[in-house]
Amino acid sequence: MKVTVTGSLGNISGILTEKLVNAGHDVYVISSRQERIREIKALGATTLVGRLDDEHFINNAFKNSDAVYTMVPPSYGTAAEIKKVGDVYVKAVKENSVPYVVNLSGIGSHLPDGPGPAGANYHNEKQFDSIDGTSVLHLRPGLFYSNFYGSADMIRQQHIIGNNFGGNIILPLSHPHDIAQVAFEALHHRNFSKKGSLYVVSDEITGKEIAETLGKAINIPDLRWVEFPDQQLLESLLKQGMSPEMAHTYIIDMGVALREGVLLRAYFKESQRVLPGATGFKKFADEFAKILF
Repeated sequence: MKVTVTGSLGNISGILTEKLVNAGHDVYVISSRQERIREIKALGATTLVGRLDDEHFINNAFKNSDAVYTMVPPSYGTAAEIKKVGDVYVKAVKENSVPYVVNLSGIGSHLPDGPGPAGANYHNEKQFDSIDGTSVLHLRPGLFYSNFYGSADMIRQQHIIGNNFGGNIILPLSHPHDIAQVAFEALHHRNFSKKGSLYVVSDEITGKEIAETLGKAINIPDLRWVEFPDQQLLESLLKQGMSPEMAHTYIIDMGVALREGVLLRAYFKESQRVLPGATGFKKFADEFAKILF
């Protein structure tokens, strides 16, 4: 089976590509960087180099695909850019009559005017769902475990970790490996039909519990969760080199929605939320300690 994977060798797409190749599929990986060609070839896949918002390129990339995995990288940092890439994907799927699509969406994508990327994900889900004759599975992960790697310096130097929401909010979190596994199983077995969505959550844990668990793993027992004011967090993100648009889309606006309880209402109504056999946060904390401490 020919599978086209977007997202280059990112945290999810790289693992997914390796799993698909090992299962005997003919895998084509889309990357914007020429230097990725050697790494992708080493995995046994073929590289297609181009931009995700290039309609002609994506249309050609999806030709003769039995299935595609679609995602929009954070480098497309505004809701408008996320929608644009989604529209390009949808048009290419339609024109090539791709029978199966696994689409990486996100929690909150049930909200038409949702915060951060949620509203754009809502748009993209609806566009995919409008395609006749194509089975589509939208994966809705929680906040990525891997985001915590960006806090390593603050943890080391100040013994704090946090965001612009309080430490008592229950957060659905996802390990990229778990997301890749769910995507692989769906693409390999093609065990979904018509249109649907699936929450892909590895654990549910509060900010205070995150600080306690990471602190124990890295031997910083006084590590604590801090709720930063929106403006202070924004200024910190800008100093780190993040664009204002990306900072608002992926962090500030999402944090506001979390502390106001808007983002997760639909999620917490689900009876089966956490994946069976998923990577719990304690196991990730041990990974975090080995890699960075």
